[in-house]
Amino acid sequence: MSVKHSTPPLPEQQQHRTPGLTAPMHPQPDHGEKSYRGSNRLAGKIALVTGGDSGIGRAVCIAYAREGADVAIAYLDEHDDAQETADWVEEAGRRSLLLPGDVRDRAWCRELVLTTVNTFGKLDVLVNNAAYQMTHESAESISDDEWDRTFDTNIGAMFRISREAIAHMKPGGAIINTASINADRPKPTLLAYAATKGAIQNFTGGLAQLVAERGIRVNCVAPGPIWTPLIPSTMPPEHVREFGQATPMKRPGQPAELAGAYVLLASCEGSYISGATLAVTGGTPLI
Repeated sequence: MSVKHSTPPLPEQQQHRTPGLTAPMHPQPDHGEKSYRGSNRLAGKIALVTGGDSGIGRAVCIAYAREGADVAIAYLDEHDDAQETADWVEEAGRRSLLLPGDVRDRAWCRELVLTTVNTFGKLDVLVNNAAYQMTHESAESISDDEWDRTFDTNIGAMFRISREAIAHMKPGGAIINTASINADRPKPTLLAYAATKGAIQNFTGGLAQLVAERGIRVNCVAPGPIWTPLIPSTMPPEHVREFGQATPMKRPGQPAELAGAYVLLASCEGSYISGATLAVTGGTPLI
């Protein structure tokens, strides 16, 4: 069964909370609920996925569970979305763990790793996927608080959670960070977000070298425009209408279309891949 995708123009829509929710989106995103088929590539592994309630995070959780992993799902406060993700994990016959909390809280960054390890006994795969963004037409409209929130959520938490996870990982462990096409092609209306994504790509390359001799791999996935709740909750309706139109494929990607990249980087098939950026951009080259 193939992934369901939509071609712009998309219905104009806007959500007035960040991060957004899945239910109000039209069309509904495809997270691989009906399409992803596992092949036991992550059998027996324990994964922690931040931002696992919806979007790319949900697609990763579903794929990991169907590949044989138990999954800890870290999220902010989207309880219904997170529970739906957990239900899909358990439908695949795997264990789930819901971890609500704000990754800007430094103590929580440590606690969510410890809770995962204490619950499942180990940690094999960390996916740093939680992110925050807002659209601005000028630099002057970005407040200090919003700039700091974007960096604390997107790169500060990534460092702190990774630092804690490394202490518990054994050889074969994998850290996968969600970067963005904005790391190489910064969108001016996403100034703060794009800056954090450049930092994530740099952080990934540096950390990969630091932990290589310990047998831990660190990579990032750089998505192009992906249809997730972050889009209608952070972009004006007219931007939503044309979302993904500028790619060579002339459409946004679906979360399910990212899942295979995260599975590869978590599995033994990616055993010689570290410090890399895997671009999933609908044909836009990152060179």
